[in-house]
Amino acid sequence: MEEQIEVKELDSVVVHFSGDSGDGMQLAGNIFTTVSASVGNGVSTFPDYPADIRAPQGSLTGVSGFQVHIGAGKVYTPGDRCDVLVAMNAAALKMQYKHCKPNGTIIIDTDSFGQRDLQKAEFRSDDYLAEMGIDPDRVVACPITKMVKDCLADTGMDNKSMLKCRNMFALGLVCWLFNRDLELVNNYLETKFKKKPAIAEANIKVVRAGYDYGHNVHASVPNTYRIESKIKEPGRYMDITGNKATAYGLMAAAERAGLRLFLGSYPITPATDILHELAKHKSMGVTTVQCEDEIAGCASAIGAAFAGALAATSTSGPGICLKSEAMNLALIDELPLVIIDVQRGGPSTGMPTKSEQTDLLQVLYGRNGESPMPVIAATSPTDCFDAAYNACKIALEHMTPVVLLTDAFIANGSSAWKLPNIEELPEIHPHFVTEDQKYKYTPYKRDPETLARYWAIPGTEGYAHILGGLEKDGETGSISTDPENHDKMDHIRWNKVARIPVPDLKVLGDEDDADLLIVGFGSTYGHLYSAMEVLRGKGHKVALAQFKYVNPLPKNTAEVLARYKKVVVAEQNLGQLAALLRIRMNHFAPYQYNQVKGQPFVVTELVTSFEKLLKAPLPKEETGTFYTKILE
Repeated sequence: MEEQIEVKELDSVVVHFSGDSGDGMQLAGNIFTTVSASVGNGVSTFPDYPADIRAPQGSLTGVSGFQVHIGAGKVYTPGDRCDVLVAMNAAALKMQYKHCKPNGTIIIDTDSFGQRDLQKAEFRSDDYLAEMGIDPDRVVACPITKMVKDCLADTGMDNKSMLKCRNMFALGLVCWLFNRDLELVNNYLETKFKKKPAIAEANIKVVRAGYDYGHNVHASVPNTYRIESKIKEPGRYMDITGNKATAYGLMAAAERAGLRLFLGSYPITPATDILHELAKHKSMGVTTVQCEDEIAGCASAIGAAFAGALAATSTSGPGICLKSEAMNLALIDELPLVIIDVQRGGPSTGMPTKSEQTDLLQVLYGRNGESPMPVIAATSPTDCFDAAYNACKIALEHMTPVVLLTDAFIANGSSAWKLPNIEELPEIHPHFVTEDQKYKYTPYKRDPETLARYWAIPGTEGYAHILGGLEKDGETGSISTDPENHDKMDHIRWNKVARIPVPDLKVLGDEDDADLLIVGFGSTYGHLYSAMEVLRGKGHKVALAQFKYVNPLPKNTAEVLARYKKVVVAEQNLGQLAALLRIRMNHFAPYQYNQVKGQPFVVTELVTSFEKLLKAPLPKEETGTFYTKILE
């Protein structure tokens, strides 16, 4: 049998770990991802966990999943469907089988498929594989629970503690299947459980048992697999989530600007990890405050900005609603503040653990008065670093609050990230007062080119001033209700944002002769890019333009979008970017592809819809309605 096992080399593979929310699927997935990233593979992940604090064990609503796409080169999405599905119980198989390819391998813990387990998962018979139409030859049926207990029988651990190690057996089996070095897994576990060496030792033992099980019985598969790295750029890489990358981007900007970093925040899913990460770095001069509510979180950050710090506040959509009044205070005071909105499913509390792009119009227009703010939308987990860094640079150099949009998909998802050299990052020059303004300073004196006011730190001799939420005279800084002054100040605040230089909109793919231009913003980049590449592989002429800077829009936006006869705006909302582009561009009427499922786009679905659009005749300009251009 040993001679019959062949090692096949793959360009990419998708693995989906699933089980109860207490089964440790996120940890198993994260370890497998980290090990893969550390050997140079491209990675993209999608953690998908329930909103319940703790759903009933074995229930369909309590299933937690973690999908990871491993590639020899760069990968852009976590994958539509998986090659390997790990289902730790009957409910996980019932809920997650839809994510498995028709010929995919399924690993199950047969000890969690008893009569009671099947009833909780709403199976109608004991033959659950036949009921779901699954070929038994594709299933690696392993008594994981029993084998873990046998493995740890001599450790003195109680039954509950032993069961918590089941995820490591599944991880060991997957590591065997893909020829992963267990030494890397062991190093991860030793670091994670440094203060609990007995737990680390038990988990390491179980990982080895899972690996050996696959090696000894060959787990009913004809091959094991290897994914060799094709990364050509040397450097130090790590697997990083979007939230951690955002935190690192803030810290790097503070370091580059020579300022202390302050984060005022209130815990909210899925943004809380930014607060958690920054709280670890007091040694770098980072101050974090967990406030009593969202308004206090934003207000404390405004105070820090007034006092001369690089200030930020983090939240999700419901928190943006609550912060809006304080955000406007930062706007009228023209203080540098970064507002991070990790978007989630709404409205109201909606679906806290699911991902959407439905806050775009809220951050653009969801405040009273004329309140323009720059808006940046990160395109991937690793891009969260650059987006956060650039948001800080704009805030400090142009004296304005800036909104950074991420979402649950890229905030919790991860990719392989090359650690940057901080000296190579763009310089940041805070717009401080000048020496010649001493004793003549008023708070709304401006740089004539950028219209940014000058930043004076309270307590500095010769620069005494006050700020507040009431409109101020543009010359003296005194409270003013003069209509001409208010009109002037509104125009200045609007023009200040409009003058911020942002990179031109880039077109990828068949830039010069595309029959269809796909347009998106933020985190949908990977899926839209993948769909474009599939369509081009079929012989279609297709291009992609992905917005990262939403306000101000790139200067070449109108010129780019007007070049193509068919333009489809694809977004995870009901048409917010499309609406903005209609506002900013005369006679622009794009097609729309809209989904609000709380899940990432599915590339095959995008391809099917866009292919229909490519084959459809061009409509006459004078016919049809707004709704006829919304794709089904």
